[in-house]
Amino acid sequence: MSPSDTPAALRDPEKIPVSHGIPRLRPLSWLIFASRWLQVPLYLGLIVAQCVYVFLFLKELLHLVTDATILSEQGMMLIVLGLIDVVMISNLLVMVIVGGYETFVSRLNLTGHPDQPEWLSHVNASVLKVKLAMAIIGISSIHLLKSFIEAGSLEGRDQCTVEQLIAIENGATGLYCSVLTPTGVLWQTVIHMTFILSAIGIAWTDRIMNAPKKPH
Repeated sequence: MSPSDTPAALRDPEKIPVSHGIPRLRPLSWLIFASRWLQVPLYLGLIVAQCVYVFLFLKELLHLVTDATILSEQGMMLIVLGLIDVVMISNLLVMVIVGGYETFVSRLNLTGHPDQPEWLSHVNASVLKVKLAMAIIGISSIHLLKSFIEAGSLEGRDQCTVEQLIAIENGATGLYCSVLTPTGVLWQTVIHMTFILSAIGIAWTDRIMNAPKKPH
């Protein structure tokens, strides 16, 4: 048998037969590559979580509207910050669902679509990590701001007991106690700064890895 009669796959193991313009994978390669579809139920579950957050947003918005006449300025500000927090978490979910599916599962073929998100046109694993880190910092900032606002009224209040915390969880109002402590606020600040440093580290590492190589 002459070399020209030898099948291409035997002459070059990396050369894979092509059928209708699509490379034909070997069984093991096909199985490993197809395993990415196992992530689809995870993204569908995040869509369900997104629906739950929409319900939570509407619930808090209804609370804000119906109690607008009796809420203090601080109480109204805390509810608004809670709404912003829900929106930012929802944005994070969209980023993970759309960007994660596009990056790790399959293309969405949105090129040229009028509703294609601006960031999706250049998304990859590195860009997604940086954007997720920035979204987490934004969410942490909202939580920290809420804690700072609530901490302004800590003076003169005792920390809530276990029974009072249970009552608050059940919707009780008018309890003159605080669920925050100075130590808790301090640790929230430390954790927030850790998020910021982590995001800076991720962005710096990504910049180093994608830096153009200088010619020798």
